[in-house]
Amino acid sequence: MAWTQETVHALVEKQRAFFRTGATLDVNFRIEQLKKLRQAVLDHRDALEAALYEDLNKSPIEAYLCDLGPIIVEINEILKGLRKWARPERHFSGLMCFPSMTTRVYKMPYGVSLVISPFNFPILLTLGVLAASISGGNTAVLKTSSKSAASTKALQKLVADTFPEEYVALVDGGHDVADMCLAERFDKIFYTGSPAVAKHVLEMAAKNLTSVALELGGETGNWCIVRKDANLKDAARKIAFFKLCNAGQICININQIAVAEEVADAFLTELKAEFVRQIGEKAEENPEYPKLITEKVYEKCERLTEQYRDRVVFGGTGDREAVKFSPTIVYPVRIDEQIVNHELFCPLLPVVPYKDAEVEKLLDVIAAREHPLSMYIFTSDKRWANRVMRTQQFGGGCINEVCIHMMVKGVPFNGTGHSGMGAYHGEWGFREFTHPQTVLTGKTRLNLPLREHPYSGEAGEQKRKLLKWFER
Repeated sequence: MAWTQETVHALVEKQRAFFRTGATLDVNFRIEQLKKLRQAVLDHRDALEAALYEDLNKSPIEAYLCDLGPIIVEINEILKGLRKWARPERHFSGLMCFPSMTTRVYKMPYGVSLVISPFNFPILLTLGVLAASISGGNTAVLKTSSKSAASTKALQKLVADTFPEEYVALVDGGHDVADMCLAERFDKIFYTGSPAVAKHVLEMAAKNLTSVALELGGETGNWCIVRKDANLKDAARKIAFFKLCNAGQICININQIAVAEEVADAFLTELKAEFVRQIGEKAEENPEYPKLITEKVYEKCERLTEQYRDRVVFGGTGDREAVKFSPTIVYPVRIDEQIVNHELFCPLLPVVPYKDAEVEKLLDVIAAREHPLSMYIFTSDKRWANRVMRTQQFGGGCINEVCIHMMVKGVPFNGTGHSGMGAYHGEWGFREFTHPQTVLTGKTRLNLPLREHPYSGEAGEQKRKLLKWFER
């Protein structure tokens, strides 16, 4: 379907009319829809895996590990907790409100939501966010990436087979269609992507004062710090796995490594060995290695590699026809160079050496830049690592591990500043797609004249005394 502003507007109005029927307020209705979504993922598994292979060359195992499996886990977590989360909170109103002693906080859906998802995890970051929207009681318009066309087509069929369009609908197309959506008045917008586009999303949303959640990669990239006391073999094994995953096209992936110069050579030896062990001498020749989403990204890898060719110590090769570029280590890189001052979102891996005794200076430089989405630290000094994690600002991270913090149930996934705003996963997603609504139930008898005039004379003094007493 070729979308126009008129057809997008008609879709939004159709969803708004459905929301106003009150059907989505029923928690039983939401649970039923979540179960339908879970079953749809299972029923369409082969088609979804085939689409991910076509778009990104993801093997079925990687597709299930990184895209489909997490959706099932997410929906199961929501189903387990939704009745409790959605239950109105009951509060004691306090003596100041006597005799109206009961106040409730209702968790209300926003209404019609817009979910804009990216190309790198086109299934997970569409349906995972949709599950959160459904849990909150909203309708949803999904705008998927035109770059991952096969996944968009598979999602279109899944959504059309599972939900009526007045409840959930998928809109395909390029940036022009995304702008058509943003021109409409939505009640909640959830965008996953780059900080640059996020600014445009916020600007458009501001025209209607629409609540927005942003999950971004971070303007200056995610850091990994390897101290001299780290287990280098363990660190290299985990970092290599993570950089190979989706060919580095992950918002929480390591953008650059800072390694203590005292162990830099030993660490690089271990890292190279791990890349070879896990994917082979030339990753681009391995059929399991994911491809880059477009030739433009491949050209970026090629251009940066040539720019730093004299410092490429591993990789630096690619297959243009297959749109694959090998994991490429660039060493040494100064901390002020451009390559470590912006998000790469590709298989290149710059390595910055630093003196271990000057690690606090390194942290100061990181803190002065835009807040990353993730941070990873490898060290045996747990006390130092815990202090860093408590004092640095970033979305989430790991000590002596990579990426799996986002797989923990009950915790939020989110960024801060240029890496995003808002949070989701489990109950945090329910909260993101609802707003608290406070309602006090008044009494018609025994009401005191405390708040009423007069405020002067003896009556005023008596009221002052009572007010002070109520403050306790």
